[in-house]
Amino acid sequence: MNNLVLAAIEKYNMISTGDRVVVALSGGADSVSLLDALCSLKEKYNLTIYAAHLNHNLRGEEAERDENFCKILCKNYEVELFIKSIDIHTLANEQKISEELCGRNERYKFFDELSVRLNAKIATAHSASDNAETLIYNIARGSSVRGLSAIPPKRGRIIRPLIEVSRAQIEEYCKQKGLAFVTDSTNLTDDYTRNRIRHSVMGTLRDINPQLEQSVSQLSESAREVTDYLNKQAQAALDKCKTQFGFSCKMLLQLDTAVLKHSLVLLCERTAKLTPEHRHIELMIKILNNGGAVNLSSKFIAVSKQGIFRIISVNDNEEFKPVSVSENFSINYNGKIYSITKQNSNKENKNSVSIDSIDKGAVFRTRKEGDKFTYPQRKVTKPLRKVLNEMKIPSEQRDNLLVLAIYNTILWCENIGVSEDGKNDSDKELNIKIESEV
Repeated sequence: MNNLVLAAIEKYNMISTGDRVVVALSGGADSVSLLDALCSLKEKYNLTIYAAHLNHNLRGEEAERDENFCKILCKNYEVELFIKSIDIHTLANEQKISEELCGRNERYKFFDELSVRLNAKIATAHSASDNAETLIYNIARGSSVRGLSAIPPKRGRIIRPLIEVSRAQIEEYCKQKGLAFVTDSTNLTDDYTRNRIRHSVMGTLRDINPQLEQSVSQLSESAREVTDYLNKQAQAALDKCKTQFGFSCKMLLQLDTAVLKHSLVLLCERTAKLTPEHRHIELMIKILNNGGAVNLSSKFIAVSKQGIFRIISVNDNEEFKPVSVSENFSINYNGKIYSITKQNSNKENKNSVSIDSIDKGAVFRTRKEGDKFTYPQRKVTKPLRKVLNEMKIPSEQRDNLLVLAIYNTILWCENIGVSEDGKNDSDKELNIKIESEV
């Protein structure tokens, strides 16, 4: 088994000389064999090895047994052990999610904290068998090609040195080396979906192909290669389709179907922090053609309007109270920083307004009924709501745009620029700059 572990480490460039590595230690056969294997490679890579154990408090005395076992094990290996105890049952109820998902979230949260604190990589004991079970689970749920990638060998600071070792090989390794381990009683039941796959599906598939894990690993590797390629193509496509307020529907629809779907997935993940289901993707493609909206979650909606596609938050934005402006002025609002600085006149800058606006009592505020905007070239005055419509400013953004105004006269409007009333005629002016908060 050590040869397989070493091969995986080198193949996926998991470890470098002098690394610090935290082993995610449950006390089961997988994590015990992982700890043993990494300790055997300690001198080769000059590693500093730690271990981390999260007590979920779900199995009473058995959970305490596992924690105590990990303490004794790490003492024998002379490895520093970090332990955290959480009431997963109560927390899962509070968050209204399953205990399985809650436990996973809290484990990785714990690992991330240790990774930052120790400047270390996190080694989890996922095996080739876990990878095969995950792939079957993803297929059963209805997955894309990316779902066939299953468990990545390496993700950020997470490494999985056992990813090409089967569970049978792990158990044989423990037997040959006389390694003691504990057994989680919940793994013996069919209470969890992955257990049902393990007990009812995997055996049948191994009857068909005794080298099941190896075959699935090869499929997962191919799927990762395809996914990596689609990521690059999708990102390039999004860069090309980007407009001021979203993405061009016409240009998106000209993409190859695979690239289009992958682009929509990337947008959802980055903007809404969710992976869309297949039905969401099909509905988004439909509104690209016909216009409309798709509810992605309780917090985000995909919108296609006036030829522009975007994903927007349905949460109420913070209320903005009018603020009088001054030189060297700065405010934070709705994730952006608005600043005003005095500078030499620049007639080409649409965000430069007359310095006299300070003395005249100009204020920053959001729009309100009765606002008027005069186009600087045409010198035509219209209600601001009509100007926003003519400029095709997305409707969901309009109430959150800031304006610089004196009563109902708009001197400057975000995303439009200075009006005729705000134009500067002197050698000095006020420059309005907008930046995203870091």
